[in-house]
Amino acid sequence: MKLDLNGIHALAQEQGIDAETVDAALSEALRLAYLKMPHAAKYARVELDPRAGSFTIWARDEIPQEPTEDNPHPAPELGEEYDDTPHDFGRLAASTARQVIQQLFRKAEDDRVFGAFSGQRGKLITGVVQQDVKDPANVHVAVGDVEALLPRREQVPGERYRHGERIRVYVTTVARGLKGPEIIVSRSHPELVRRLFEREVPELASGAVSIMAIAREAGARTKIAVRANTPGINPKGALIGPGGSRVRAVMENLGSEKIDIIDWSANPAEFIAAALSPAVVSDVQVISEKNQTAIAFINDEQLSLAIGKEGQNARLAAKLTGWKIGIESNSAHAAKLREQAAKAADGTQSGNAEESAE
Repeated sequence: MKLDLNGIHALAQEQGIDAETVDAALSEALRLAYLKMPHAAKYARVELDPRAGSFTIWARDEIPQEPTEDNPHPAPELGEEYDDTPHDFGRLAASTARQVIQQLFRKAEDDRVFGAFSGQRGKLITGVVQQDVKDPANVHVAVGDVEALLPRREQVPGERYRHGERIRVYVTTVARGLKGPEIIVSRSHPELVRRLFEREVPELASGAVSIMAIAREAGARTKIAVRANTPGINPKGALIGPGGSRVRAVMENLGSEKIDIIDWSANPAEFIAAALSPAVVSDVQVISEKNQTAIAFINDEQLSLAIGKEGQNARLAAKLTGWKIGIESNSAHAAKLREQAAKAADGTQSGNAEESAE
């Protein structure tokens, strides 16, 4: 049966697919197509002849065996091979060949995309918003000739994505899906902020400054804890930049989101006090290092600033430090201490009175 194998091989070579891969896939597809035909033999193989531009289906029939006393249910044996290529197989063979080539091309393209993006996981990339009317919940982002997905869960609340707009996104997932490579990107991931600062701050790239922790409520506020690894460098100043230029460049990519940059400390009390900025903390009492719980004492006029709108500042400070932070006003704490002292004094007086009575 004729088949333009040389033409098929030439097409495959243009896509970087070797002839052996094509022949193996084509042979198996032709074999399966043959088995679906009426009266097809159960056992068959396909032999391709590139020089002649043809293929042959070699079939083998089962030959029943006579039962014996030792083997009352013998398995059938296979007979000699014979040419069972159907005479009307040409159109089906050509259609099968087209499907095989399309599948191989699609797989080659999927492999190329997956290979190109597998190394981009955890990195910042720039793409163009492509809205899809069939998928209004998600945003499609074109990165070159590849389309990444920005799902609703990775979008920033209140952020609008206009068709044709260039945006920076963080690559969270590169995986092989049922319909090809799946590239998931994010605008709400805390690491997006880290990557944006790494683009603007040379000290981060050189290792002179490190971002130790990030806590983010996307679209509202981000807190970043930084540490200097080289003496003489101000880590907060490095991220802020001359006249605030560096932090301003990052914020331009984040819309109205605010950024707090604080000094990281290995001392939990110092770290917690810094994390609650812009409020000024007068003291921090560590309750349990094992359970990572502490109480921060704040002047009354700073209390609302420490807690923040709807508890946001305190919540982000807890995320940043990893500690459970209680917040108490200095006046309430002082009143509590006075009450405890009064109770202790009353207890002492009662005890002395009892001793006198005896």
